Amino acid sequence: MSKNTIRCCILAITCALAVASDPAPLQDFCVADFNSQVLVNGAACLDPKLVTADNFFLSGLDKPGNVSNQQGSAVTPAMVEQISGLNTLGTSLIRFDYAPWGIVSPHLHPLASEILVVVEGTLLVGFVTSNPNNKLISKVLQKGDVFVFPQGLVHFQQNVGYVNAFSYSAFGSQNPGVVLVPNTVFGSTPHITTDVLAKAFQVDKAIVDQIEAKF
Repeated sequence: MSKNTIRCCILAITCALAVASDPAPLQDFCVADFNSQVLVNGAACLDPKLVTADNFFLSGLDKPGNVSNQQGSAVTPAMVEQISGLNTLGTSLIRFDYAPWGIVSPHLHPLASEILVVVEGTLLVGFVTSNPNNKLISKVLQKGDVFVFPQGLVHFQQNVGYVNAFSYSAFGSQNPGVVLVPNTVFGSTPHITTDVLAKAFQVDKAIVDQIEAKF
């Protein structure tokens, strides 16, 4: 991993810590004990005597993800499931990889804001404000540029270059959550009724059926 990439990662993580929205911890750390049957907001704490450096460590974010899919993008998470020491610390990280013209579908994070830094390539990014204005706030980003997506607002990313791109995003939560708009609307189980979707999108029911068949 290059020095510039490392600097970008540090910047993203530092910013995420600064805007952390999760409750503040009441101890030095609370490494997640995924084997515990105790139900808490997050994960129960592993006995501190059993904690090692590996609970705070993850390697591999220098490796590109597989972008040979319909979206032309890949996500490599560094969240509490991958780094158990993140539990209660109010931050997490993701690497996004993009094929030329690949996208990250419109989505939202209900539990955290996001700060994105472009490491390689050119990205078109944007978010939409809430009703009634529904204003698109959008910008083309180059290597080293940073953009913020406010918590709970629908946003997207697209590689608008002719070579692969990648970025890092940091979040103010160990679990920002993700709601993919197309999957949520057209791929729910069971499906939202065709009549509801046809009226909502003001299209023929056959078009709704056609879209739902893809999810």
